[in-house]
Amino acid sequence: MTVQGRPLEVRNLTKRFGGFVAVDDVSFEVRPGRVTGFLGPNGAGKTTTLRMLLGLVSPTAGTATIGGTPYRDLPSPLRTVGAALEATSFHPGRSGRDHLRVLAATSGIPDSRVDELLELTGIPAAARKRAGGYSMGMRQRLGLAGALLGDPEVLILDEPNNGLDPEGIRWMRNFLGHLAGEGRTILVSSHMLSEVQQTADDVVIIANGRLVRQGTIAELEGTPTSFVRTSDPDALAGALRLADVTSEVAEGGGLLAETDDLRLVGDVALRAGLPVWELTARRGDLESLFFALTDGTSRNYGTDPSEAPAVRDAQQGQEGANE
Repeated sequence: MTVQGRPLEVRNLTKRFGGFVAVDDVSFEVRPGRVTGFLGPNGAGKTTTLRMLLGLVSPTAGTATIGGTPYRDLPSPLRTVGAALEATSFHPGRSGRDHLRVLAATSGIPDSRVDELLELTGIPAAARKRAGGYSMGMRQRLGLAGALLGDPEVLILDEPNNGLDPEGIRWMRNFLGHLAGEGRTILVSSHMLSEVQQTADDVVIIANGRLVRQGTIAELEGTPTSFVRTSDPDALAGALRLADVTSEVAEGGGLLAETDDLRLVGDVALRAGLPVWELTARRGDLESLFFALTDGTSRNYGTDPSEAPAVRDAQQGQEGANE
């Protein structure tokens, strides 16, 4: 199955609540056929940005569009964009199946699609249970099923791995990769950095309401290297130079060679007559990069400490007005 996904475009997006700047002149693009991880510390502005993309919060300045169109102007939103921002956005006394049937009815989607998604997301046995009795993991799967009802071209998920066990996290990773492989546009907000590193193709990092870095996972990981320990590091460094491989001394007396070709490093050591005591590939650590970029950027609520809850109240009030 091939789907023509639509790019998400955020241009100079800004949101102020009184004197508080929640999102400050942020610009980035999410491309079809790829999973993009949206990262930032708590209070960085991730959820506010997602809400502006989905028309739940109006921007103070800038634009957030889906294929060049604001969410509110989409002729059939549920069939274009699937979103799951909270794992509690359903009536606790309603069964999971009935919750999806109500959503489906608003867009003329048949009940057969509901049953298909309950099976696909792995909760058919719980479909008749009241959603209020669902575990967090089951709620996440129900939210994902709701987001997929219209077979959308774009999927926006906020912390979809919360409450999932290791098997569920692996399932989610593979499932999102499959959806992106079909051509869909996937944007995933998460604080699980190691999981994002395994799942995402691209990453957008914000802190204190501002964009601090964006790029592919490979770009953010940096140059792949190999760590090697031997009896004579200087001799091995010289042999690696002859093979056009740059290296430098690492902690513990080993070498860091600028290649992830372990066979090449081993062959060079063998030709030089040097023993290899340790040889491992190393890649950049997204978690270390994340903390290096966001260190010292904890949210500043201004001179009035009560401004933080006031911001939340303002958001909730605006969302109620938009419903």
